Amino acid sequence: MKVDLFTSSGTKKGSLELPAAMFEAKINEGLMHLALVRQQSNRRHPIAHVKHRGEIVGTTKKAFQQKGTGRARRGALRSPLLRGGGKSFGPRNEANFVKDMPRKMRRAALFSCLSLKASEGAIIGLEGYVDEVKTKTFMTLLQKLPVTIGRRILFVLGSPMRGLELSARNVPRVKTLSAKYLNPEDVLGATNIVFLSDAVQVAENTFCKEDTRIEKKAEKIKKEDDAQAAAPKKATKAPKAKKEAATKAAPKKSAKKKALPVRSSEAKTGDSSSTSK
Repeated sequence: MKVDLFTSSGTKKGSLELPAAMFEAKINEGLMHLALVRQQSNRRHPIAHVKHRGEIVGTTKKAFQQKGTGRARRGALRSPLLRGGGKSFGPRNEANFVKDMPRKMRRAALFSCLSLKASEGAIIGLEGYVDEVKTKTFMTLLQKLPVTIGRRILFVLGSPMRGLELSARNVPRVKTLSAKYLNPEDVLGATNIVFLSDAVQVAENTFCKEDTRIEKKAEKIKKEDDAQAAAPKKATKAPKAKKEAATKAAPKKSAKKKALPVRSSEAKTGDSSSTSK
């Protein structure tokens, strides 16, 4: 896809080539919605906080006797039913709103957002900007570019540009963003998006390079598997026959019991008994 390219003075110079993987992807509205909700949820920092009945500092004294008054049985005074007691189901500042999403889904959602804006004709290119911090010069450029002044305009930078960033800071509804930090909220919220000429290459290297690396790795593994499958298998040798001596059972030991040695004391008693006889 090609978009119009303008110079720093606001004149049209030619066209800027946009990568098809990022700006001609399939538009998935459901995925874009999930990514936007995730981004906004992760930015939430809950402040509202109420105390439950266990956090209220109060007496545990029984308000009145159990029987005889005609009133309903009353429990703790810190009950949520009473004024000054705890709150039931109120907001808590430890609430967790963090949401997660796989990387492939996040990038597919971003590519859908960029493709949607590209199909609407909201993306243009800018060759460069003068290194001058002056809001008047920046406003003169905006008036010459085909953008709607007063609506949200997003400038995507490939590298830090002090003159452009400081000059655009004083203009309402104009935002500068590095190409490495492109996100669905800024893309969808902008009426016009201005890409610097070097920002397109930076965005492609950031969001498409790793996917290419994964594809190359998968291809390499597939080639190795194919080569291993095509290689002739080595003939397996038959196991050698065990020696006959090893297969023969070991000779059994004789069942005769050895005579136990006679103790010296027993021998003496035996001699004495024989002499007495």
